[in-house]
Amino acid sequence: MKKAINVWSFPSSLPMSSKLQIAKKAGFDGIELSLDEEGEISLKSSPQELLKIKKLANDLNIQIPSIASGLYWKYSFTSNENSIRQKAEDIIIKQLEVASIFGADTILVVPGIVGADFIPNCEIVEYEEAYIRSLKAFTKLKEVAESFKIAIALENVWNKFLLSPLEFREFIDKVNSYYVGIYLDVGNVVYTGYPEHWIKILGKRIKKIHLKDFRRKIGNLNGFVDLLAGDIDFSKIIESLEAVGYNDYLIAEMSPYKYYSDQIIYNTAIAIDRILKDNKHI
Repeated sequence: MKKAINVWSFPSSLPMSSKLQIAKKAGFDGIELSLDEEGEISLKSSPQELLKIKKLANDLNIQIPSIASGLYWKYSFTSNENSIRQKAEDIIIKQLEVASIFGADTILVVPGIVGADFIPNCEIVEYEEAYIRSLKAFTKLKEVAESFKIAIALENVWNKFLLSPLEFREFIDKVNSYYVGIYLDVGNVVYTGYPEHWIKILGKRIKKIHLKDFRRKIGNLNGFVDLLAGDIDFSKIIESLEAVGYNDYLIAEMSPYKYYSDQIIYNTAIAIDRILKDNKHI
């Protein structure tokens, strides 16, 4: 397995060139970039602008395995507003285009929202209606993913939707495409379950892995901590991934420190090395 870092682990004000250089210096094989509404990689970015960033990555010999996006919290596939649902579909097409330019094989997508406690005045959507809308959207969008040969990986997040691995498995199987799977965030599972159980149940449907750690006794957004500082037994994670044949990227999604913000990148690289070394991967 290879190690990568998500771009959200860096201060947003840091230029992309610096993020790439720091990731490489810390020893990461790859970096997961993000499609945003504004910025260096945005809905307005031209292919020429994106190719400049790709060249920077190529020059550093660092891969871009996937493209994330936080836009689906604002533009949800399950919204009660048709215009918002259409915007979400437009975004995913742009995200696939961006991934294609960068040579990424996966995009991270939030499949919809029933509700989110951490979003002020978040729209509440009836669960069954959310399921119907989301399933309809991805049954349609799978054809676009198939044309790009890039996987849409639906992330398990704190959205009060697709709450169990059995439900997530059923949803993916109903969409019925190799190019629609799950982006499993092991840290997001810990609040209500055990990541190793999810891995066993979802198996080959797992397209990418986000590494985070979490302390159950805190039980809210403040419970996310540095790798190896929480309650996740990463040896079980690696063993479970090996058992289902996963041999792709482990992509850490962290939060930058308030001071000496880049230190989280180096600390995370060391932590992943330890996790992989103890499981004889390096």
